[in-house]
Amino acid sequence: MELSGQRYHFSTDRQIIDLPHFRSHQTLSFRIFAEIFFQMNLHEYQAKELLKKFKVPVQEGLACSTVHEAEDAYRQIKNDSGSSFAVIKAQIHAGGRGKGTIKETGINGVKVAKNLEQVTEFAKGILGGTLVTLQTGAAGKVVNKILVAQDMYYDGASERKEFYLSILLDRTTKQNVIMYSTEGGMNIEDVAHDTPEKIFKEWVHPGGPLQGFQARKIAFNLGLSGEAFKNCVKFVTNLYNAYVGLDCGMLEINPLFKAADDKIIAVDCKMNIDDNALMRHPEIASMRDTTEEDPTEVEAGNHNLNFIKLDGNVGCMVNGAGLAMATMDMIQLSGGQPANFLDVGGTANAQTVEAGFKIILKDPNVKAILINIFGGIVRCDRVAAGVIEAYKSIGTIPVPIIVRLQGTNAEEAKKLIDESGLEVQSAIQLSEAAELVKKAVA
Repeated sequence: MELSGQRYHFSTDRQIIDLPHFRSHQTLSFRIFAEIFFQMNLHEYQAKELLKKFKVPVQEGLACSTVHEAEDAYRQIKNDSGSSFAVIKAQIHAGGRGKGTIKETGINGVKVAKNLEQVTEFAKGILGGTLVTLQTGAAGKVVNKILVAQDMYYDGASERKEFYLSILLDRTTKQNVIMYSTEGGMNIEDVAHDTPEKIFKEWVHPGGPLQGFQARKIAFNLGLSGEAFKNCVKFVTNLYNAYVGLDCGMLEINPLFKAADDKIIAVDCKMNIDDNALMRHPEIASMRDTTEEDPTEVEAGNHNLNFIKLDGNVGCMVNGAGLAMATMDMIQLSGGQPANFLDVGGTANAQTVEAGFKIILKDPNVKAILINIFGGIVRCDRVAAGVIEAYKSIGTIPVPIIVRLQGTNAEEAKKLIDESGLEVQSAIQLSEAAELVKKAVA
């Protein structure tokens, strides 16, 4: 969960959506809206490497896939920093790692190691384990990498402090907003809930840069002075340049750390990249970690299908996101629950329909499949022919299939379905399809 002043931005793995009126519908409508506006998540270590290109100071570290690599990374960090302390961080696409625990070992997802022996112990206890946090749910996520990072709590002349800072699009004002607080760290959600007055906001017009007076205002509100003030102004300015230059959907630094020598450093970083901008950033597109995503969603993407797995019992295959949302509403009103969101787009054919069938049928909870196509761009009779061809190609399909086709050549399409001899039920009106769904899940 991320902050939005007195409102919350509920966070999925892919996108931050500011839709307060969805609070009572987060399990369905909220997730669908969040996912169809796809944002590619990055790991902490990847995000930090990108920030360094924009001269944003970060906590240095090395990503490791094995215990041996972690031990070597520790030796290097110890040599570079002169400190025997290091931080071991699980790398997954979810927040709350410090409070989360590894199912198999009970170790937290973030640990401070005091020596090589502890690095070995923590690396063994985290790598390959399943990390459960508030954001992952009970299933958790497998940790394939850890970040061995330098300890930032070294001694110095001034007091160490933790702040919070994030940049994202405020959809209500249509401007980028920098949200920041003097109360950073693991309990930032509690700060927003209990003391919203401690959350500051600074809006920036997306057509222009962050102004100097705005950066100085942020540093002032964080209570900084002297060298720390100057460093914060530079940090915020460069961070905003990174947000714009990388086409981020969201960029969060928590904690934003003031070290004992007044350096301002990004100790942690959560970054999402706008999928529509990846064509401009092939080097970022190559960073995508499909192991962090649902396998069926990855497979669907390989077939150019927009697919989101849900927890219901009626599989959906629809052309268009708006029609898909209406279809899922209809399924719920008919007594069922949608098992997925699947948008085949405006070019549905036998190949895409077959791929959609196979992906939907991988879910053992599916009791029926509803195909709802509006033939505006695509002809209904061509979709019907594709359904018939796909059905024959797959063979036996163990659940009822309901096909509702409306629009261009809908009557011809219904005739094709009805005369195919296959166990496929057809409808033209949405009410007809609703009744067929009701019978299928009864």
